[in-house]
Amino acid sequence: MLFHTWIFAAFLAVVLPIHLLVRRTRFGSCWLLIASYTFYAAWNPLFLILIVVSTAIDYAAVRFMERTERKRRWLVLSLCSNLGLLGFFKYAGFVTDNVNILLQQTGYAIPAPDVLLPVGISFFTFQSMSYTIDAYRGQLKVERSFVRFAAFVSLFPQLVAGPIERAKSLLPQLATPAKVRSRDVADGVSLFFVGLFKKVALADWLALYVDKVYEAPEEFQGPALALATFAFGWQIYFDFSGYTDMARGVARVMGFRLMVNFNNPYVATDLGDFWNRWHISLSTWFRDYVYIPLGGNRRGAGAMYRNIFITMILSGLWHGAAWGFLIWGGLHAVGRVLMRPLERSAVYKDRVPKILKQLLVFTFVTFAWVFFRAQTWEASSLFVTRMFTSGWGDPEFPMLLLGMVLSVWGYQLLYSAGGSGKRFLDLAPVRIGLVLSMIAWLLLVAQPASRPFIYFQF
Repeated sequence: MLFHTWIFAAFLAVVLPIHLLVRRTRFGSCWLLIASYTFYAAWNPLFLILIVVSTAIDYAAVRFMERTERKRRWLVLSLCSNLGLLGFFKYAGFVTDNVNILLQQTGYAIPAPDVLLPVGISFFTFQSMSYTIDAYRGQLKVERSFVRFAAFVSLFPQLVAGPIERAKSLLPQLATPAKVRSRDVADGVSLFFVGLFKKVALADWLALYVDKVYEAPEEFQGPALALATFAFGWQIYFDFSGYTDMARGVARVMGFRLMVNFNNPYVATDLGDFWNRWHISLSTWFRDYVYIPLGGNRRGAGAMYRNIFITMILSGLWHGAAWGFLIWGGLHAVGRVLMRPLERSAVYKDRVPKILKQLLVFTFVTFAWVFFRAQTWEASSLFVTRMFTSGWGDPEFPMLLLGMVLSVWGYQLLYSAGGSGKRFLDLAPVRIGLVLSMIAWLLLVAQPASRPFIYFQF
């Protein structure tokens, strides 16, 4: 059930009025749970078993933590169950294939499991795990209501692609719903519309060019390969941040405030800054539950670089069972380790123009996307080799679409710079003009077929 379809519109038309009527009664969480499970069952009813099992184990684990001094065993149960589910459904096939490569000389082979990846499993398992970890640390109040906890894990606006919410932020909103004001409705509708524009008018159209080039890189020359990589960087940003905007918009109308998941990442001035702006809910999850427990930056430079490397590799692995994701995570790990001394030097901070820093970070991040998009080493190496060694013919890139992307980037750069440029962009006539332009563009380019969001596969 995609946000930008009539099916979801009909679903929301039924769910929202009832939710607004009962949300501040004892039936509010129950109705929200029914709606969320219905939304998730629309993908595949069998997937509900996984989310119910994960929810029940974590709820029970935390309740048992309250009754014993041996809390660690219940935390281990939660971690093993969630990571076990994630490992089997997401990585069993990848591990089996690579083990069989090692065994091919022996004549033996392990049967590959034929399993379908449940949509959103990486998101709801991480969200549920954060509750048990925070409860183990004594950082939140234990939730007594199973229904409310289940609604927290499965809240449908952010269930399948985030943001990955923390219990200490979302559970209080479920327990004591705030009044939905007209400003909430206006802001929610605005967020949803901006997300819809990013997805339909930008991401899906960029995908037409990206898919054509990446599916047959041997047929294209350097400029086309470079532009396809540039386009994919923006496609995945528009696609994922568009989903987040729509999720936050729907939640806002329902009376919930979800965290900001993207903050103009392509205006970052260093790689650390990029990860403070990109998929913020995931990067802060790894920071709080992996990087800091490993020691963070408290045990010297060597240990800090090791912790950065482990965290980035795990971030790559979180995205999927393919060598391309591991290479992508490894590139970011190497980039952060090598660039960190330069980024903290007085020369880089004070003498290098901000725009050059932003272009450097954007170039590195865009190049790393090659391995994320191509996924296999063979496809990635072919793509990179041809990008730098093939001819320089016409890339045949739609110039109007390129102009749209550059306009968005220019807007973000100007807004992040502050000063008179930001004041101009904040003027009411300018904002109204931008909204009218987006409406006109949507009417012109909307496609009859809807593409799934990229991060649904993770």
